[in-house]
Amino acid sequence: MNLLPEMTRGKYQPPFKTLPDTNPLSSEILYPLEFEESVDPEIPIERFSKVMGTETTSVEISEPLLLDDSDKIKAVETVDDDRVPEWRDQITIRGLVVSAVLGTLFCIITHKLNLTVGIIPSLNVAAGLLGFFFVKSWTGFLAQLGFEVKPFTRQENTVIQTCVVACYGLAFSGGFGSYLVAMDEKTYKLIGEDYPGNRAEDVINPSLWWMTGFLVVVSFLGLFSLVPLRKVMVMDYKLTYPSGTATAMLINSFHTKSGAELAGKQVHCLGKYLSMSLIWSCFKWFFSGIGDSCGFDNFPSLGLTLFKNTFYFDFSPTYVGCGLICPHIVNCSVLFGAIISWGFLWPLISQHAGHWYPADLGSNDFKGLYGYKVFIAITLILGDGLYNLIKIIAITLKEICNKSSKQGNLPLVKEKLDGESSEVILEQKKRDEVFLKDRIPNWVASSGYVALVAISTATMPIIFPPLKWYLVLCSYILAPALAFCNSYGTGLTDWNLTSTYGKIGLFIIASLVGSDGGVIAGLAACGVMMSIVSTAADLMQDFKTGYLTMSSAKSMFISQLVGTAMGCVIAPLTFWLFWTAFDIGSPDGPYKAPYAVIFREMAILGIEGFSELPKHCLAMCCGFFVAALVINLLRDVTPKKVSQYIPIPMAMAVPFYIGAYFAIDMFVGTVILFIWERVNRKN
Repeated sequence: MNLLPEMTRGKYQPPFKTLPDTNPLSSEILYPLEFEESVDPEIPIERFSKVMGTETTSVEISEPLLLDDSDKIKAVETVDDDRVPEWRDQITIRGLVVSAVLGTLFCIITHKLNLTVGIIPSLNVAAGLLGFFFVKSWTGFLAQLGFEVKPFTRQENTVIQTCVVACYGLAFSGGFGSYLVAMDEKTYKLIGEDYPGNRAEDVINPSLWWMTGFLVVVSFLGLFSLVPLRKVMVMDYKLTYPSGTATAMLINSFHTKSGAELAGKQVHCLGKYLSMSLIWSCFKWFFSGIGDSCGFDNFPSLGLTLFKNTFYFDFSPTYVGCGLICPHIVNCSVLFGAIISWGFLWPLISQHAGHWYPADLGSNDFKGLYGYKVFIAITLILGDGLYNLIKIIAITLKEICNKSSKQGNLPLVKEKLDGESSEVILEQKKRDEVFLKDRIPNWVASSGYVALVAISTATMPIIFPPLKWYLVLCSYILAPALAFCNSYGTGLTDWNLTSTYGKIGLFIIASLVGSDGGVIAGLAACGVMMSIVSTAADLMQDFKTGYLTMSSAKSMFISQLVGTAMGCVIAPLTFWLFWTAFDIGSPDGPYKAPYAVIFREMAILGIEGFSELPKHCLAMCCGFFVAALVINLLRDVTPKKVSQYIPIPMAMAVPFYIGAYFAIDMFVGTVILFIWERVNRKN
């Protein structure tokens, strides 16, 4: 993926019609006014969705935010009330109530997708839209009853959006579909009790209390790690943070007369299709069949032969909706991966049963075909993640050097103001003043980080005994540097590499601890790293949104703290609903938690190496690893008109393990969107 050329050429386009967040895949909300639709197919999978193993759509800002002459963006003089309230007035009781409601809803959605396919569309824009709708509806209702209500400002709207994103973000970075579930007994038994490196001692079953405690001690650290650099990242470097910028422009547009009217239409449309989805899901449930019997969940819509290889349409509105949200290249990559694996590779390998692996093994035995599925999927994910990690770090170092030497220009907001730009100048100065007015003292950030490190270092070994205190401390010493790299890369490319940093921590700690507790220690370290780098990147993205909506940095920081506190309670509670109501982790059930097995296998690999892989599995893994690197390289070096058709390796990897059925559903969604775009070109 290479967004840099796109950021420095062409004409600036205001926010696009479709956006999805903070992973890989996202928004279903249509932008108002004359905005043009442009979702870049080259945006990596981890930004189009949080793919565990990866937050979520990405929006391309193709040109500087401030240009001269005809390309200038109009100052936000169209906002109904341009007065900036004090930071205390931006945080309201009604806003926090709405944030809690939406945070709960989005946590449930995130868990559902996380435990089924691991692809999570970004809900940032939906949070801004629904927050606007709920508060506007409430204030309008009270006004009709004769009550005096406080005006709803864009700053309060921004605070709600920030709080919601911080809350449901923990449903992803909290590992409820990956490293936490990987510790449980069911995943241990699924891999095999006699599997080398898979010990019964390395089992910690989910509990509401220890999961909540774990989130409390690790989730706030990322918020304090980069606070002193907010001015550098947002104002000095002027990093674009494309998703944050687009969300800010959407919120600004809501608080105009025409924008409010269109927001109402969008919510009406949202409610209509929500009702249709609910009615269909209820109807489908009555005719879903029992177990593997024929029903809407297991209907051989493409024939019995393809059905045996998981190629069927299961009439799931969830996956069809994901296909509508995700860019075409992501959906096509998923289908391409399904065709390669379930259409050719697995049938070919299964013909060698009895020669490459024992023919009498169970369908979930890692010494058989199941092992090929999991390890090749892991290889594709690691190859894609490693390539893009190196690329983002290289881009970051290059641009930092260019900035310091003044020999290059970052793909940032360029301020070229002249002649008729007085309004823009005033707008820019006002943004700067608001952003710098309510400072967050550096001593608060530093002391907060040190205090949280001390608490976490003492607490983590109690929750996870194999993870010694000195390993936790070393992780926290390195974490701010990794958080900076991730936040800077997100600002440049809108790509959050949270899961990649988590896997690095997993491998390192698992190998250091060894066979005596290395699995639990590695998985816990993965959680520590993911929590810090994810929340730090989300915070900086929200600072950018707050900067453009003239929201106080202090109110943004406090809303992040409040949202994170909500998430520490809501995310485990909503997960516990799934855990107690469904058979989580069952390979034959709807909630397979696919990345739980993958993450536990990664920890075992960090300890045991590759000696126990099935025959020829290591050679295949090496081939797919190299293929992932080559495909990514081709996506970067070929022209855009060619690279937009090259699949994304990480998206291809998902169906290798899960199956092809959800790829069919997502492809149906992308076909619907493709036809819709062609039929309604003008709109």
